[in-house]
Amino acid sequence: MLRRYGQTAVLLALILVEVPAVAASFTMLVLAFGLGVVPLLPLQVRLVRRLAEHTRGLVGEWTGSRIDSPYLPKPPPPQRQADGMYRSNRTLYKSPRVPAWNDRWKWMITDPATWRDCVWLLLDPVVKLCLLPLFLLLPDRGLRLYSLWTDLVLAATAASRLAGQVSHLQRVRNLAADTQAAEMRRIERDLHDGTQARLVAIGMTLGAVEQLVDTDPAAAKALLSKAKEASSETLTELRTVIRGIHPPVLAERGLGDAVRALAIDSPLRVSVDVELAHRPEPPVEAAAYFAVSELLSNAARHGGAATATIDISSNGPDLRISVTDDGMGGADPSKGTGLMGIERRLAAFDGVLALSSPPGGPTTVTMNMPKVLPQHWAGSLPKLPRWKAAVVAMLWLTSWCPLFPQGIVAAIFKVFGMEEKAWFLALYLPEPWQWPCILFMITLGGAMYLMAVLIPACHNRERWLAEATPRRLWFNR
Repeated sequence: MLRRYGQTAVLLALILVEVPAVAASFTMLVLAFGLGVVPLLPLQVRLVRRLAEHTRGLVGEWTGSRIDSPYLPKPPPPQRQADGMYRSNRTLYKSPRVPAWNDRWKWMITDPATWRDCVWLLLDPVVKLCLLPLFLLLPDRGLRLYSLWTDLVLAATAASRLAGQVSHLQRVRNLAADTQAAEMRRIERDLHDGTQARLVAIGMTLGAVEQLVDTDPAAAKALLSKAKEASSETLTELRTVIRGIHPPVLAERGLGDAVRALAIDSPLRVSVDVELAHRPEPPVEAAAYFAVSELLSNAARHGGAATATIDISSNGPDLRISVTDDGMGGADPSKGTGLMGIERRLAAFDGVLALSSPPGGPTTVTMNMPKVLPQHWAGSLPKLPRWKAAVVAMLWLTSWCPLFPQGIVAAIFKVFGMEEKAWFLALYLPEPWQWPCILFMITLGGAMYLMAVLIPACHNRERWLAEATPRRLWFNR
């Protein structure tokens, strides 16, 4: 109880900050829109947003109901054009400072949350004073009502959540596109510097053979032998490039066997432990495989490691990969050891990378890719509650009665004018009520069958959506 009184005291004390903030905000708005002192507007918005964010955090911490920020995503930084200028509407600038300020100003002024914050700041002291008796007598109830008021005015709207998701998907798409472009450049470089150069050398050797075949057959034969060796080396290099694009073993045998093959080819002594009931989707397999390949290469090339351990497992619908080596440690993503590239690969699937690499080792990299595995791979399926299972069983056991004998069969008797009424309820009713009763029985039986199907389907719809989401996100990219 004392804790609740302390919390309400903090809320009431904030009135001493909110009232001057209202006056300052009103003054800044008048100067910004009335006198054209536009630079004051961002200051006013930041002031109000800081107060609103502080209140969201306090109320969420005290009541246990988190209140998400409703603000639209920040605008991206201005992009430099081919002529070196920066565009803002129809005006060109040499520096990105003015376009960035214009974008930030428009973002603030057009965000509905900005004006909702202003309304909240204006009314919040009044609401607190109205709740003052409740704060004093029943502080727990007062905090709950104040939480409802804060959630009503300051919580995120559906539009802001959707805008945040769109912004996140935009960043993920850009990361995926950058990663794909980097891979294409790497493949082009490998082909140009390796395979293409060897093919040119083979062509030149065969040209020399063509000139020497009549005058010096022995020299021509020696050159042909060199050309044969060069073609074999070229084929080996070409197979290496192909494996770098998408290893055949990954496509044919899955992530576990592909990582085991990677461990065999590695100069390190690698132990692999894989616990996956089924294969992930091909894009997920490719991202995980190349991430592990890069980590093993880093451990051997930069870390001076001799042994490594790879653990691949599932945690519900999440794919978890851990790679540990006994190298010298001190790995840092900012030093260009390939960890940034791995993070870009994982970002396409909302994956995260955690690094532990103290000086002297060992180095442990843990990668988690959430909701990339169908949920039924990770454990038992959610079961229907007993009362739902009983309702479904009852529907299956009884729905045949109104649909077939009391509905369809009675309709057949009625159409053909059969005098035998048997136990068909509709045929014992007066003539005007017989057809309505038959149609009602058919509708009732069909509805019971439909409910027997829909109840389990609705119960498991979250699982089905979780299974379908990775595929849908991949094919929509």
